[in-house]
Amino acid sequence: MTAVVHGLFVHSIKGCTATALTTSAVVETGLVHDRDFMLVDAVDGHFISQRKLPAMAVITPTVVDEGLLVTAPGLEDYEHKTRFDGERLPVKVHWWDGQGVDQGDEAAEWFSEALGRACRFVRVPPDLDRGLEGEGKVGFADAHALLMTSLASLDGLNERILQRGADPIPMNRFRPNVVVTGWPEPHTEDRVRGVTIGTASFGYARICVRCVVPTVDQDTGQKAGHEPTRTLADYRRAEGGVTFGMKAMVLHHGTLSVGDELHVTAWA
Repeated sequence: MTAVVHGLFVHSIKGCTATALTTSAVVETGLVHDRDFMLVDAVDGHFISQRKLPAMAVITPTVVDEGLLVTAPGLEDYEHKTRFDGERLPVKVHWWDGQGVDQGDEAAEWFSEALGRACRFVRVPPDLDRGLEGEGKVGFADAHALLMTSLASLDGLNERILQRGADPIPMNRFRPNVVVTGWPEPHTEDRVRGVTIGTASFGYARICVRCVVPTVDQDTGQKAGHEPTRTLADYRRAEGGVTFGMKAMVLHHGTLSVGDELHVTAWA
């Protein structure tokens, strides 16, 4: 069976609701608009994520002509006009220290109310040059341009979860960019070292070690127990945690779409 793109997703605000796409341009840092924006602590500039604030999952941004339309339960919709450059704030994503373009007080006030804590809203600067040696460039993502998962991997995981008597989980728990269907074996994505999809090409960066975010129900913004981490620990344990999905770097810009065939050019 031919492997094809089943789903395509961008997370325009890091940690918030994903947007499903039918097609996307690919640039050096991944899918266009992916992790362009980020919420940071108003005092120390450290990025804010679902690790500590699961309710971020139900803050929903939509890219519009001049910026974003953002919704959140219990709040009036917020229309944000993007500031592509201007005042820079120091920001931190894990071990990386950099800068973000501050998006102003109005944005900060709206998101602070939505999160229940003081924050600033920032965008990737136009001159950002961030990456890991040999693993590609990235914007505000944790460390890599693109996360690929497969339905076969999810099916294999859910079969094990059901054997425990727990409920299966949806793919959105893993917040991927590209979801593949057509591979018969779970975790085939782990063995991909080079792949062309549409007119874009990607290379393997590393296996994705998962934090606690997959235990957050992306539809409710609430912690939902210990799955899938508990079951993954039985058979996908690695140094630093459990794994699911493959992180990739962009080798060639282009465009990819749902339904595009994957042409794997190199296997492990």
